Amino acid sequence: MKANLNLGSVAGIKIKVHWTFFLLIIWIVFDQIKRGGNTESILYNVAFIFTVFLCVVLHELGHAFMAKRFKINTKKITLLPIGGIASLEKIPESPKQEFLISIAGPLVNLLIATLLYFTIPINDILNQNLNDSLQFLARFNLRNFLFYVFIVNIGLVLFNLIPAFPMDGGRVLRAILAMKMNRVKATQIAVNIGQFFAVVFLLLGLLYNPILIFIALFIFLGAYGENQIVNHLSILKGHKVQEAMMTDITTFNPNDTVSKVLKTIISGTENNFVVLKEAVIIGILYHKNIIENSNKKNWLVKDIMTTTFKVLQDKDDLKKVYELVYSESNSFFPVVKQDQFVGVIDYVNLNEYLLIQAKLSH
Repeated sequence: MKANLNLGSVAGIKIKVHWTFFLLIIWIVFDQIKRGGNTESILYNVAFIFTVFLCVVLHELGHAFMAKRFKINTKKITLLPIGGIASLEKIPESPKQEFLISIAGPLVNLLIATLLYFTIPINDILNQNLNDSLQFLARFNLRNFLFYVFIVNIGLVLFNLIPAFPMDGGRVLRAILAMKMNRVKATQIAVNIGQFFAVVFLLLGLLYNPILIFIALFIFLGAYGENQIVNHLSILKGHKVQEAMMTDITTFNPNDTVSKVLKTIISGTENNFVVLKEAVIIGILYHKNIIENSNKKNWLVKDIMTTTFKVLQDKDDLKKVYELVYSESNSFFPVVKQDQFVGVIDYVNLNEYLLIQAKLSH
């Protein structure tokens, strides 16, 4: 089963639904059946869930369009049972930019709620006594539907502005703190607050609602991951590719055999290789492709090598490489100096370099 279902794209941003989202729909249907609901109530509640998630998509698009103003692209928006995630290419280091990008999502929901407030008679509903309001809202009609959507959008604004990193409120808090202190310290404070809320949500989830347990897990792991990324980028600031690249490596000629490549893998620790022809990089041999073609020992390297790849310069900033390594499916890059091949850098040796630099900084 594919993890995500592609719904299309908006302004070049892919909209995907994680398969677990459909578990929520199934749960809604079974819950309605258990409560004695009929076809009308089931369809009403399912339509409401889809509308709520449309509001979530608009929320995430708010982040994406604001990010685009600062030349930060959004690769995709993924819908999960607990909400949506906009996958930005990077989080801006400018506190002002991060503040505007983070607040843009909740502002979209506030705009939706404001439009609904003036579209339906909210005050008429709220001014009734409790029994009359409950009887009125029990009806399956458009006005009640829109009223529930109004309430949900208000809830999305309030929930997302909880200062629990990496939620919007946590990012807003980090941006405000970063205007007064360095980004690493601001992140650490926001992460600590976020993990405190994660513990609160976990306890509430164990006592009342299991969904809060998943939210707690999302907040805790997200906060930890963001803190690690910010610390890594801080360590790599000012360092260049030439400091971390591997230079003692094996290369192959396009006319070498697959059998020769396999012997090199078995006898050493290298998994990926650069293919050179007259000192010019013409391809990459990725470990996955080598293993897939390991039964074709008489084939040549040029038959299985990948000819589409990214090349780094020895003077490139390691912060750029860090972001590249974690965003690309193949994290192995040849390095050149004045168009001459001088080495490679990958996920493993970049992390080894980070460990060494972290130790040296203490």
